[in-house]
Amino acid sequence: MKIYLTIGRGAGPTPLAAFDNAMYDAHVGNYNLIHLSSVIPPYSTIVQAPFVGEPKDYGDRLYVVLASQTETTPGRWAWAGLAWTQEPNTLRGLFVEQHGSSEAEVRRNLDLTIRSLMDRRPYDYGEVYLEVAGVECQEQPVCVMVVAAYKSLGWH
Repeated sequence: MKIYLTIGRGAGPTPLAAFDNAMYDAHVGNYNLIHLSSVIPPYSTIVQAPFVGEPKDYGDRLYVVLASQTETTPGRWAWAGLAWTQEPNTLRGLFVEQHGSSEAEVRRNLDLTIRSLMDRRPYDYGEVYLEVAGVECQEQPVCVMVVAAYKSLGWH
């Protein structure tokens, strides 16, 4: 399975509009997002590229691990990120998501969280990877997100 990792940023007249614009920027705006916990299935490949669906997939379910943060105060930042690791042989692994108001806070919490999850499992995970993004609030509310998109599924 390929899991697509992408970033989205958006601004809008309300926090929800900013979230929707960030979804659209991340190429997941026409899906219903189904949030997953943190497990990467065996034999999965993480691809740092947008999830690309078909126009007929409009409104389909899209299974994701999502980190997002909104900010409404001009001059303040929103940060979000994912960390992941995989076992070298089976490629089974873990994602963790964090969000906050500073890049340092998000990076620190990602590292602490992924290492805690790794420590409680009996697998020899490999290197830890991070994808962190931020956006500064100017005049309108903003949202930033990092999305790991697993798979889309229709309703019929």
